[in-house]
Amino acid sequence: MKKWLLVFAAGSLGALVSALAMWLAGRYGLTQAMGVRLAPALSAHWLYPRIVWGGLWGFLFLLPLFGGRWILKSAVLALIVTLVQLFVIYPYTTHYGVAGLELGMLMPLAVYIFAFIWALTAAISLRLA
Repeated sequence: MKKWLLVFAAGSLGALVSALAMWLAGRYGLTQAMGVRLAPALSAHWLYPRIVWGGLWGFLFLLPLFGGRWILKSAVLALIVTLVQLFVIYPYTTHYGVAGLELGMLMPLAVYIFAFIWALTAAISLRLA
């Protein structure tokens, strides 16, 4: 039970950090500079689902992958989250099309960057725990 609680909390913390990074990137024009229309407003309505889903995605850290190589594990888990976002969430639950390309051609890269921020934050918090 302790491991389950830790990975959920680490995933939630990672999601909070990733969401704040996404908001800051949109606010200061970093995503627009990439040609990606991603500038979310910071609100509880936008933030809450990301934190909950980040916690649920945190259960992936229970998989016995890559031993103690936490940066490699973060990169692979971020890729899994990215692929689901690009090829399940965007085409089937939003109007952004496959891979979110309606938001810009570099949207897949932006999604991976923010997923990697999530995974790296979660991995670091799990190592510190």
